[in-house]
Amino acid sequence: MTSGMFSTWFLPGIWITIQVTVYSAALAAVVAFVIGPLRTSPYWIVRFLAGVYFEVFRGTSALVLMFWMFFALPLFGWQLVPMWAGVSALGLTYGAYGSEVVRGALAAVAPAQREAGIALSFTRTQRLRRIELPQAWPEMIPPFNNLLIELLKGTALVSVITVADMTFAGNLVRLGSNESAPIYTLLLVLYFVLAFVLTRGMRALERHARAGIGQAPEREPGIVSRWLGARKERAQAGGQAAGGIG
Repeated sequence: MTSGMFSTWFLPGIWITIQVTVYSAALAAVVAFVIGPLRTSPYWIVRFLAGVYFEVFRGTSALVLMFWMFFALPLFGWQLVPMWAGVSALGLTYGAYGSEVVRGALAAVAPAQREAGIALSFTRTQRLRRIELPQAWPEMIPPFNNLLIELLKGTALVSVITVADMTFAGNLVRLGSNESAPIYTLLLVLYFVLAFVLTRGMRALERHARAGIGQAPEREPGIVSRWLGARKERAQAGGQAAGGIG
């Protein structure tokens, strides 16, 4: 594979993959932060409807939903371009998963915090906005990071409805050059690089979120620090064992 093939096919494919990831993540975030709190509503009908959405989209295949939106919706008078069919399917599906993250994080907020909001005569919306969401947000970021990485990898599905993402470009180049191993190795590397960048960004966001509520996480020790710590622990254990024998 030449550098010309990379700039002609893969660079535009990378840009399309990034766009699909961003648009799908934005839709998924809206769905998650709407359905998640609704699943904790005091009204059973609201909880029921939000739960139906969650169960339906969690239990269906994103690929089949994508096919349905692209091939079946036109029968009802709705025609989506390939990219938006893919974005809609991915956003609605991963938004359902994200709603469970939001629901779980809100449920983990200490009951005393909610009671304090009630004592201050806050409405439910005010309690969510001022008390519960700010405390739950840092707990949401790690699982959101995992979902975002899964979403990035899931964008490869849009290639089957002719969206020219990285996977689509790789398949075209493979057909033209008959070089399978280099092409798919390059795709693995590209997805890993994008996932790594997303992970670093989400970790920075988590540190910022925790610092905002006075819970800044400690920095992870480096390899040398962990090795020295383990060596010190072994030395202390050996000294205690020797003292016990004596």
